Amino acid sequence: MPRRPRTPRLAAAALAAALIAVFAPATAPARAATPTDYCAARCTDILPPGENGNATLAEILLNKAFGSRPAHTDDQLGPYAALAAGYGGLTDGQLRSFFNDASFGVPADQVASTTRPRADVAIVRDKATGVPHITGTTRYGTEFGAGYAAGQDRLWVMDLFRHVGRGELSGFAGGAAANRQLEQSFWQAAPYTEDELQRQIDAIAAQGDRAKQALADAGAYLDGINQYIREAYSGRYFPGEYDLTGHIDAITNAGTIEPFKLTDLVALAAVVGALFGSGGGGELASAQVKLAAEARYGKDAGDAVWASLREADDPEAVQTLHDGQSFPYAQPPADPQGTAMPDPGSVVPEQMVQDATGSAQQTATKAAGVLPGNLLTAKHGMSNALLVSGAHTDDGHPVAVFGPQTGYFAPQLLMLEELQGPGISARGAAFAGLSFYVQLGRGQDYAWSATSAGQDITDTYAVPLCTTDGSPATLTADHYLRGGQCVPLERLERKDAWKPTTADSTAAGSYTLVMYRTDYGLVTARGTVGGKPVAFTSLRSTYRHEADSIIGFQMLNDPGAVHDPASFQQAAQNINYTFNWFYADSAHIAYYNSGSNPVRAPGVDPGLPVRAEAAYLWRDFDPAANTARYTPPAEHPNSVDQDYYVSWNNKQADDYASAGFGNGSVHRADLLDDRVKALLAGGGRVSRVSLTQAMEGAALADLRAEDVLPDLIRVIRSAPVTDPALATAVQKLENWRAAGAQRKETKAGSHTYADADAIRTLDAWWPLLADAVFRPGLGDGLYAALTGALQINESPSGGQTGATGGSASANESIPHKGSAFQYGWWSYLDKDLRGVLGGPVAGPLARPYCGGGDPAACRTALLASLKQALAQTPAQVYPGDADCSAGDQWCADSIIQRPLGGVTDAKSTWQNRPTYQQVVQFPAHR
Repeated sequence: MPRRPRTPRLAAAALAAALIAVFAPATAPARAATPTDYCAARCTDILPPGENGNATLAEILLNKAFGSRPAHTDDQLGPYAALAAGYGGLTDGQLRSFFNDASFGVPADQVASTTRPRADVAIVRDKATGVPHITGTTRYGTEFGAGYAAGQDRLWVMDLFRHVGRGELSGFAGGAAANRQLEQSFWQAAPYTEDELQRQIDAIAAQGDRAKQALADAGAYLDGINQYIREAYSGRYFPGEYDLTGHIDAITNAGTIEPFKLTDLVALAAVVGALFGSGGGGELASAQVKLAAEARYGKDAGDAVWASLREADDPEAVQTLHDGQSFPYAQPPADPQGTAMPDPGSVVPEQMVQDATGSAQQTATKAAGVLPGNLLTAKHGMSNALLVSGAHTDDGHPVAVFGPQTGYFAPQLLMLEELQGPGISARGAAFAGLSFYVQLGRGQDYAWSATSAGQDITDTYAVPLCTTDGSPATLTADHYLRGGQCVPLERLERKDAWKPTTADSTAAGSYTLVMYRTDYGLVTARGTVGGKPVAFTSLRSTYRHEADSIIGFQMLNDPGAVHDPASFQQAAQNINYTFNWFYADSAHIAYYNSGSNPVRAPGVDPGLPVRAEAAYLWRDFDPAANTARYTPPAEHPNSVDQDYYVSWNNKQADDYASAGFGNGSVHRADLLDDRVKALLAGGGRVSRVSLTQAMEGAALADLRAEDVLPDLIRVIRSAPVTDPALATAVQKLENWRAAGAQRKETKAGSHTYADADAIRTLDAWWPLLADAVFRPGLGDGLYAALTGALQINESPSGGQTGATGGSASANESIPHKGSAFQYGWWSYLDKDLRGVLGGPVAGPLARPYCGGGDPAACRTALLASLKQALAQTPAQVYPGDADCSAGDQWCADSIIQRPLGGVTDAKSTWQNRPTYQQVVQFPAHR
């Protein structure tokens, strides 16, 4: 039975108004035992905007014309948004007002529908949310049902992302500039031939019984998806986006929806891994900062400045493991070996786009992209977690509030589901198209979640270019030196074309995406080192291995595999993406940092490009398989029953070096850490309610106002502020800080912030402030290089450009995304100002900047930049866009569920909060 009734297809003229591997089932049906739910109604979750992600053409057109939406399209958005206003007076009984009941099963009086796509599986949907609860009497039937439900809820999104993963988005969804930018960035990160996608499957098949079962599960899942496709196509209730993009004719139904196959799942896994499970790779940007610092200050002094700005192992950084545990990894060596510094000004990015014709030669088209073009390339943080051990809770059982921040989309990239069958018992969230296992959620008596860890698993090598005829090589050479031989660069290409749609009314065009590959990674740039031409490559340990994590996720869903902290950590070890994994049951909390961490050659600095020579490669490196020796599990940060854990993409532990720049004394994880410490102070007892309040208090806080503004005020208040306008502004900033430094509405739905003037002042001031403090000392060259390594600001609106002139490298450029304050110069300002004030600073910057270290001169610079900020109009601070009028502060900050299809959702007030989130406390255990 289909999930929803058939709806007629509309005439083509109406379009302008809107935008297998087959596995046999088990011969002897195995009946799954009814699982015991040990959470006893204390497990809740939420995933806006709603579970239903498919809409027919008629439903899309009705949404455009009248704002109506199919059932369960946005019913989780309201409760999610309402927590921002309602968390202060939250009670235990009110949790269900803001979160879903995440108990197993559906009470009989709450069953909305039951679908049986096969005799051995039932898909029951609840009235409240429409979430699929899938119960199979055979393993095959369970996974078949998971695939069928995925088709019902996310078919269009799944189709989008299998094309993103292959560098084919514009050919599938139209030639908008953003679509092209996105497919190019993913093609650069993970270019594969179809044969290489299949090789990942073949490699898994050779890894034992669990791996074979995982592939059988994936095959059954695909069978379910493809049965839904056949039924939806013949019944004419498939997603209307297929009509809108010209894949199916709205009148004749001519066209196809291509069936899914195993290699599609690998392509989807590659997208997820590139977005959320990689780290490192910024070595060229780091080298540019180092070179600019040396040019400004001289070799020794410049290197000291570079090292202090890098903050690879800052002693003031907030850490997930805070009991002094040491896990040395990726530390900058005292005497680097094999470093390959590019000659200044020589680096040029590799040109991926070739043979462009027609509209592909344009820089933009009429249509908007289906996803942000810089979804992969723009820096943005993910996810948070708060866990408190039972020794510090209200009833002696651990409490966890955690979830991933995967962005806000309509429909969401994730979907909710419950899976119950032989060897499978879980409820939670899974990425669309990979939902044969729950990736983040709960089992019978435990829950788990993750945050992006981002440790350095990607290195840059300088590969000498050469010619076969002995002539001097240039940057355009198509050969490179490997073991003393001149061999050709391997060319990987993706021919791409699209045809115009109603929304994308341009002439047809095409281009070819080209990446070159060496034994030392993918070519991302070219330049010279010591005057000799080289290709700079990116070598990622998970490249060619994105599908390997399937075994770890299978274990997390298996109640026989995970039953305590040790077995949870073993499951997490089987996930090669860079994630921080968290676990809670009735008695324990635990943590494990996953990822394929390569063992580097002694003396190699992971933060700089390295010469592509045997002495400096990863130990036991095999270029054919892209494998190496990896650090053993015991050397990954891990812990059981620490008093509490917090994570918001921050540093993991002592000596576990941070990739990139700026992980220092001020980090958004401080917002969580300070609040949990306050809950535990004086022997306090934590509850689900109080930990949720701590999370939401941090979600509404402005990190700059909470942790840097006090330094600014101390400098400014060192003498009387005589200018009346400046004095008023400073007083408003102080009042806002004293009131909690939150970006919060005056009342729910007012669309007006309390402390709106102070918020606008700080938004305008921050980029001007950074410029006034640092540019005089850094100089233009180093200032620009540093913004290339670490953006200055990541405010909720992302619209403040200040003195940077709107540089994409200096300011976050994905608006309305919720996630904020991960990347910015917070630590630099904090450390420098504390130094100017004469206070103690552990791991200080190598030299003073504000006023050259003179407090009076620093104060003058701060007040001058503040005066500049006050001169900006609201329209200048909050430039208008397609969704908001210029000057509308609340709207500029607001979260927009970016449409991946034809249905749109309402804006919601800003929160810096996970997209999918659980609140759990297990009172019992098996």
